[in-house]
Amino acid sequence: MREQRSGAAEADGTATGPDPDAAAGPDARWLALLMHAAFFLLLGASLTRFLMRHPGEARTPWIIALSITLAVLYLLGPVLGSRPTPRRLTWLGVLVAVWMVLVVLAPSFAWCAVPLFYTGLRILPPRAALALVALLTAFVVAAQLRLATGFDPNLVLAPPAVAAVATAVFVHMQRQAVRQRELAARQRELIDDLLRTRRELAATERREGTLAERQRLSMEIHDTLAQGLSSQQMLLQAADRTWTADPDAARRHVRTATGIAERNLAEARRFVHDLAPADLAEGGGLEAALHALAARESAQPQGALTVRCHVEGTPHTPLPDRVQSALLRIAQGALANVREHAGATAAGLTLTHLDDRVVLDIGDNGRGFTPEPGAPRATGAVRGHGLPAIQARVHQLGGTLTIESAPGEGTVLSAEIPLAPTALTTPEDPA
Repeated sequence: MREQRSGAAEADGTATGPDPDAAAGPDARWLALLMHAAFFLLLGASLTRFLMRHPGEARTPWIIALSITLAVLYLLGPVLGSRPTPRRLTWLGVLVAVWMVLVVLAPSFAWCAVPLFYTGLRILPPRAALALVALLTAFVVAAQLRLATGFDPNLVLAPPAVAAVATAVFVHMQRQAVRQRELAARQRELIDDLLRTRRELAATERREGTLAERQRLSMEIHDTLAQGLSSQQMLLQAADRTWTADPDAARRHVRTATGIAERNLAEARRFVHDLAPADLAEGGGLEAALHALAARESAQPQGALTVRCHVEGTPHTPLPDRVQSALLRIAQGALANVREHAGATAAGLTLTHLDDRVVLDIGDNGRGFTPEPGAPRATGAVRGHGLPAIQARVHQLGGTLTIESAPGEGTVLSAEIPLAPTALTTPEDPA
């Protein structure tokens, strides 16, 4: 619809587009104002000269009327715009015709041709503009020869030289304006491309952040709520089997399951609050949380697993929250694997503080397995999520995970986390 209105406006002879002078920049606008001022100055000077040289002649009223007409026509030019529409071309033809009549009646009006050069070059196509400049120059030469008392070569050569210089200056400025517009358009395209790329990058980062957050939550739930629910299920099943034969043992199983349910409830509430491990949120730091974890695992009656915790060394500075949370989750996940798959009776947690790193070792005396290179998994694992989740947590902190195991010889899992600033200043990991 907009294009239809624009086409109709052009067919009607009105220009709806921007003024080329305005689009070309301040230099073109200043040149246009200079030419407009020069036209009226030259027109006034020519009329004054004629009235001073030829007072009271019969053609004087015609000269005055044509001068006023030429001035009024020139003032209408900016109103019609600068596009070569039929109305604009008609206006230019009438303007040039009135000027030619004036030059024939009074040759002193010939120098008004210079601003007319500029007007024609702005409106007409290149070839038509050059033809108009040549025609106007011929009229200027003829007018100067009429005013001269004899033949003067300067009167023949000077007007074409002035016309050539004026045309060259205008063409050069026009080309510069075109280059500036092309450069501005290219810059806008580059800015648009940059903004589009930034939006795409932001969208990609949001998607990656969402996927990382999902992975983090899956590991958090696996290491806490899922393991707790699994333990509760086994305890309640054991209580159901012994309810009649050994009520006291059944009640112990139920009480233990109740304690696990309380821990899971605390974990769930902590997820809602800030997703920090509940043991760490209670205070005491990682060492206290590991001791509490070992005590809870040892207190569970099924499997008769005894877990001991040992801490070596003293940290020079408090461990970052990310590292504490990750190591606690690694310990929880590793002990869950030991309980479910290893068939072990004893396990140990060893936290070692070194100068530039912290190491957590989890060992057991279970059946062991043969680690698969590149993707460690416990043999017989049903879900198969524990060791990959532990490995992902370690790698997200820039650490290394080592698994030493063999069938019948137990398993030792070692997670080494560097404490160098470069390893702990990465964006918040999904672990």
